[in-house]
Amino acid sequence: MRVDKYLWCVRVFKTRSIATNACKQGKIKIGEQIVKPSREVYPTDIIEVRKNQIDYVFHVLDLPDSRVGAKISGLYVEDKTPKERFEKLALLKYSKDYYRKKGTGRPTKKDRRDIDDWFEEPQKTTTEKKDE
Repeated sequence: MRVDKYLWCVRVFKTRSIATNACKQGKIKIGEQIVKPSREVYPTDIIEVRKNQIDYVFHVLDLPDSRVGAKISGLYVEDKTPKERFEKLALLKYSKDYYRKKGTGRPTKKDRRDIDDWFEEPQKTTTEKKDE
């Protein structure tokens, strides 16, 4: 079975065209090699998928005849993604929320100046300059 069709059948991707585009963009690897959408998948293969800033790792257990339901997709694929990768995504989400609130748009000139002032080193006072 083709890798793009397999990932669609086991519900890793919503549509087959999204799975095909992910292969073309180099987001799908089998055994550390970036694969084309037409690459054949066999049981015992390890597939790495980069999706939503997480590198998922899937172990191919069996090949389905057609697209399967979400409840029985576990018969054909096993998710071996380490938990640390999900924790990293949560931290990334919190860090984005910290800098700017969602929906506030681009920073204004005043916002930009405030950011620059915050990152600059404190200016020396006139008395400190005289001491040198």
